Amino acid sequence: MKIEHFDVIIVGAGLSGIGAACYLTDHCRDRRYLILERRDALGGTWDQFRYPGIRSDSDMQTLGYSFKPWSGAKAIADGPAILDYVQSAANDYGVNQHIRFGHTLCAAHWRSEGACWTLDVGQKGSDPNVILTCNVLLMCSGYYHYERAHDPQLPDLHKYLGKVVHPQFWPETLDYRDKRIVVIGSGATAMTLVPTLAKIAKHVTMVQRSPSYVISRPSKDRLTDALRKLLPPRLAYQIARARNVFLQEMLYKATRIAPTWIKRQLINQVRNELGPDYDVEKHFTPRYGPWDQRLCLVPDGDLFAALNDRRADIVTDFIEGFTETGLQLGSGDHIDADIVVSATGLQLVVMGGAEFSVDGKVIEFSKLWTYKGLMVSDVPNMVSTFGYVNASWTLRADLTAQWVCRLLNYMAKTRTQQVVPRVPEQLLDMPQRDWIDGFPAGYILRVMKYFPKQGDVAPWINTQDYRSDKKLFRQPFEADDALHFR
Repeated sequence: MKIEHFDVIIVGAGLSGIGAACYLTDHCRDRRYLILERRDALGGTWDQFRYPGIRSDSDMQTLGYSFKPWSGAKAIADGPAILDYVQSAANDYGVNQHIRFGHTLCAAHWRSEGACWTLDVGQKGSDPNVILTCNVLLMCSGYYHYERAHDPQLPDLHKYLGKVVHPQFWPETLDYRDKRIVVIGSGATAMTLVPTLAKIAKHVTMVQRSPSYVISRPSKDRLTDALRKLLPPRLAYQIARARNVFLQEMLYKATRIAPTWIKRQLINQVRNELGPDYDVEKHFTPRYGPWDQRLCLVPDGDLFAALNDRRADIVTDFIEGFTETGLQLGSGDHIDADIVVSATGLQLVVMGGAEFSVDGKVIEFSKLWTYKGLMVSDVPNMVSTFGYVNASWTLRADLTAQWVCRLLNYMAKTRTQQVVPRVPEQLLDMPQRDWIDGFPAGYILRVMKYFPKQGDVAPWINTQDYRSDKKLFRQPFEADDALHFR
């Protein structure tokens, strides 16, 4: 069997993987790389999710790549526009020729002798698996299971005779015109679906167990539009990006310093949109503090418009069970539904669900420590990209890709083939925290026990802080005692 070898293999051709490939093309021109993508198209989330109204929940000045100005009319962009943007980046940098679609990483085995990874790769429609090798493995496979969504075990769902769909697997042929629709959930997906479905459905009811914080912002950014008229595109984009990063950071830090005041501002905004007669206390006042979970973005107040027009409503209750025609609630009320949409979250996975080993020993990530949130202790030559939960995903993906390029160039300069983070003996008993700490969202809490742990001192931390990460990631490699090169 012929085994192909690459300097770098990227797993995943989504927003992170394409961005990383663009950075490699630009900054590591002598490195031969390959992208493995399990699906038949690039784009990741923005190709997989096709439910009505899918859009970003961050502004495109920060969700876009640092090297490619976002030129779309809307700062809060829809899914197809974002997919076009990712495809355009791939075209600009010649990335497409490096992608192998229908290839799934099943297992990766590191051998210190030879300093390389051997990858067991499933090929769609082919048997046996393909074997590839690489010096550096860059995991950009995202954080959720592509083939399976979270199953909340809705009671008595088998009794329901209507249509049940999940946003992750939205049927292209689903006709919801003039239908009574129930959307279960209170996260970003539900907030997007409700006003979109309500445009042509008979009525849409969002059923939530507990409320989420929502914040309304214009879909168009007036400052960015003005800058585009006055400045070159790249400069206008950089200024808008810096401003929006700053605003995101200030809002998040304000929620840590003055949560009660921020909560009051968020609730008052909703009250101003819906009027004094709406029960904002019941339907829009969470039990947790602002940014303890991600804020739900409502562009141009579209959700509020649907509620005010009576095309949609919100019910805050628990589901006692399903009947043949709808949902029976704990309050005793019954909601009739032709279609039920289960927007109840994602099923997270660690490292794309593949199996990893080092010199024959299976890696148990939960027993290891994170290094800067991008490598794992005692695991050589593997970097994982995971964006922010409290800001735009791409901000951290960009930093990670830049760090990888610097690392590769440093290793070439020093003629080293292996790099591994090792926790010094005196820190092995440092306090342990979850890999993502202080963010008690259900989809995060369900899987944190499988992720690497973080400590309380750098670099054994995962800050979720863009400003701190920029300083941490720029530390010179020769001054980093945690990294061991060979």
